[in-house]
Amino acid sequence: MRTTKLGVDGPEVGVIGLGCMGMTWAYDPNGRDDTASVEVLRSALDLGVTLIDTADVYGPYDNEELVGKGLACEYRERAVLATKVGLVQGKDGARVGNDGRPEHVRRSIDDSLRRLGTDHVDLYQLHRVDPAVPLEETWGAMAEAVAAGKARRLGLSEVTVEQIQRAQAVHPVASVQSELSLWTRDALAEVVPYTEANGIAFLPFSPLGRGFLAGRFSSAADIPADDWRSTLPRFQADALAANQALVDTVRRIADQYGATPAQVALAWVVAQGQYVVPIPGTKTPKYLVDNAGAADLTLTAADLAELDALPAPVGGRY
Repeated sequence: MRTTKLGVDGPEVGVIGLGCMGMTWAYDPNGRDDTASVEVLRSALDLGVTLIDTADVYGPYDNEELVGKGLACEYRERAVLATKVGLVQGKDGARVGNDGRPEHVRRSIDDSLRRLGTDHVDLYQLHRVDPAVPLEETWGAMAEAVAAGKARRLGLSEVTVEQIQRAQAVHPVASVQSELSLWTRDALAEVVPYTEANGIAFLPFSPLGRGFLAGRFSSAADIPADDWRSTLPRFQADALAANQALVDTVRRIADQYGATPAQVALAWVVAQGQYVVPIPGTKTPKYLVDNAGAADLTLTAADLAELDALPAPVGGRY
């Protein structure tokens, strides 16, 4: 697979990464298949998909355990392993909240390493800034993990340029993770240009619009009732029907290349910057191969302009 770097000073990674959340959490929970997910993790490395992204809150905890199982032994050396801290799930599955306290960070890195079965992660990310804790305090505790050899680099998620700058004053920011896709482009206004100008990697999550841009959902009936997506505004019946026009354009361009809609949607994301590495999630070998194939697709300036001109989707993100 074609490669880039995890930021100007970072390790080499495939231009397509792998998000692991859906293997155990949020999406189609009754379709969980740990054996298939382990196969996906290991096949990803064979395809050159080397950036593997998880988080302690996914599950919670069991996603890191699954990733640790998938990357056991020789597989760990081939992966650039990323996890996150800063979100916690309440008792009995209650609403996810923030926890950026330094003591929580110090405890969580050790717990994550134990679950992942490794002595370090390549990227330790702050999942969300805790409004109740100064960012500098949280980031300082994460920097301690780097100093102790428990993490190689630090990243942020869903932040503003001002927050990136505050963190940089304490310790270098290697990456920023936020949602970016053909139907969520907010980060292109300020954050992506800032990361590009400063040699910081940008890691788009949900680059396929939670599967929508891959053409997986033609109606609300296609979404399992216990799937988190069934609660989101863009996946409600009227909005989903209106948003099909975006997929129609993506599919038409894909047909011109003998590609899939997912590959076109991902190729557009990759084209947004030198250090942009989307992390589409999947637990299905077929979709993994499909996503990895986007690395071989180069869209023309005319293709990109047509995709850039797509209208905003109907419905909010959440």
